[in-house]
Amino acid sequence: MRLPLIPHPSTAAVDGLTLEVEARRAGRALSLEYSLSGPVETVLWPSPAARVHTDELWRTTCFEAFAQTATGYVEYNLSPSGAWAAYGFDGYRQGMRNLAVPAPFIVTRAAPGRFVLTVDVELPEDATGAVGLTAVIERLDGSILYWALTHPSDKPDFHHSDSLALDLT
Repeated sequence: MRLPLIPHPSTAAVDGLTLEVEARRAGRALSLEYSLSGPVETVLWPSPAARVHTDELWRTTCFEAFAQTATGYVEYNLSPSGAWAAYGFDGYRQGMRNLAVPAPFIVTRAAPGRFVLTVDVELPEDATGAVGLTAVIERLDGSILYWALTHPSDKPDFHHSDSLALDLT
């Protein structure tokens, strides 16, 4: 299923960028393909990095996924650099801990006017169908765009429970 992400209205001008995500779930595997189109040369792309768990990836260009679990939710940060992070939460921004999952293999492709990031992440056994798909896009001028399926708050907040708006069961 291919879905458009929308920028939060309080953030910088989009200036021709569009972002879509193709999402599929098969058991515990969540397959994602983020496709950014438009003037992608205006985006600040992180330098290639090791495929290791790295904190604070969300501070710059990063693609994200959230999934509801029986006891809270999980968050995946997927950098175009190849670095990644996965966290479990007991409740809204509470009980954050590193999530023990296999390192996802992030594949990127770039062409004029288009950037694609593809990844499969392993969901916890107790993950339900509710998913939130998001992205942080930093521009070369330092402005930041916050993209999501929906924005239930007046400020960008991907952890908001209403942001988990997609049922992939």
